[in-house]
Amino acid sequence: MNIEDFKMSLSKEELRPLVDKLIQRFLGLSEPSQSLISTAVRCLVKGYDQRKTVDKLSSYLDGSKAEKLTDQLFKNFVSDNDSKRKSRKRHREDEILESKKSKAEEQPNLPVAGQPSPGQLTTMQIQEMMANAQRMIEERKKQMLMSGVLSQVPSVSSNLNSNTSATVPSTSNDASQSLSENKARIAQLTAMIQAKLSSKPTLLTNWKPDDSKQHKPAPLILDSEGRTLDMTGKEVHLTHHMPTLKANIRAQKRAQFKMSQEKVMEELYEQKFYDPRVSAKTFQRPRKSFKFHDRGKFEQLAQRLRTKAQLEKLQEEIAQAAKKTGISSATKLALIVPRKEYKEGEVPEVEWWDSYILQSDNYDKYNEESKLEGVTALVEHPIQMKSPCDASQPVFIPLYLTKKERKKLRRQNRREAWKEKQEKIRLGLEPPPEPKVRMSNLMRVLGNQAVQDPTKVEAHVREQMAKRQK
Repeated sequence: MNIEDFKMSLSKEELRPLVDKLIQRFLGLSEPSQSLISTAVRCLVKGYDQRKTVDKLSSYLDGSKAEKLTDQLFKNFVSDNDSKRKSRKRHREDEILESKKSKAEEQPNLPVAGQPSPGQLTTMQIQEMMANAQRMIEERKKQMLMSGVLSQVPSVSSNLNSNTSATVPSTSNDASQSLSENKARIAQLTAMIQAKLSSKPTLLTNWKPDDSKQHKPAPLILDSEGRTLDMTGKEVHLTHHMPTLKANIRAQKRAQFKMSQEKVMEELYEQKFYDPRVSAKTFQRPRKSFKFHDRGKFEQLAQRLRTKAQLEKLQEEIAQAAKKTGISSATKLALIVPRKEYKEGEVPEVEWWDSYILQSDNYDKYNEESKLEGVTALVEHPIQMKSPCDASQPVFIPLYLTKKERKKLRRQNRREAWKEKQEKIRLGLEPPPEPKVRMSNLMRVLGNQAVQDPTKVEAHVREQMAKRQK
């Protein structure tokens, strides 16, 4: 027997572990879904084609995975369906014949006292035979409904032949004669059963498998110790999701992130061109912070701009006046005269700090008597310039009052403001305040006005209350 014949001769229970292993190997899971395994086995047993099998498996897997799994199943477990059915039917018929022969040999053929002849049957025996036949038919129907395969009526009759032959009493000395009589009785019973079935033709033809049962979850199987088992008897380890705190979840995420970072660093160290001296800094957005300006900074800038504008205006006026008087031409001629440039290391004829006093290009023209008139022995101290970092205005430290002092000051200010307001009302400078109306004293204050237009009055009162809160 080759591998294909071996696979095709397997029953549903024997085919299930093989399909389970194939799906485990295909999906890479240690415990695949039991509903997926049951659907695959059911498709193989019922003889579905590849398209219908893909449709059934698509409810558990993606389209591409379902097609690949179907190809694997058909490649490993499916061959010619007709040969499969014929071989199964032939094996079943052989088993029935062998059981009939063995039972016929084992049956005692001796007559029993007080019983009728072999050709006669009592009413009780006929009723028992009919009850047994009906019971067997019901069991066979249940098996067909569970497996989804509608077997033919001759198979039922063959089962009846194998089982009812044992119930028919045989007291004849000739074994062959008793067998022929039993066969005749069984044929008669079979005809009666077929007549009853033919009276209800829609009993088996209109039957459709219940899809709701197929899609139900697999039943829970427990062993003696209360452990969960699958269809093959293996222990199933269920994952129990326990509630946890957010802090624990964050801690787990931090640990996982650190582990992933360590793995990345290990991979970097293992690379051929990794240089540990070069530190790769990750891009980070610069942290934004407050930038405070000193007090009076923008006032100084404004003052500087105003001074600059005034200076430019003054220069324009001077330039216009110089044009009118002709001074500008003389200054331009003086600027055109080139100055003598000294090389490095050459001593100039007049130092630059003496040129302002001498007003000449050499020291020969210097007259000491005329130039030392205003020189005295006193030391002149220059006027100190104002530091640019000093504040433009003096900074006064504010005076902080206690809570009691602040309350007292507030009372005084409010009383003065109230007195001033009363004086203005008394002098007629301000109109007197409106009556203080609330929702509780509305009718008492307004009277008939509140009755005439209640909505308007209520809106007016609420507006007045909002003003008082401000």
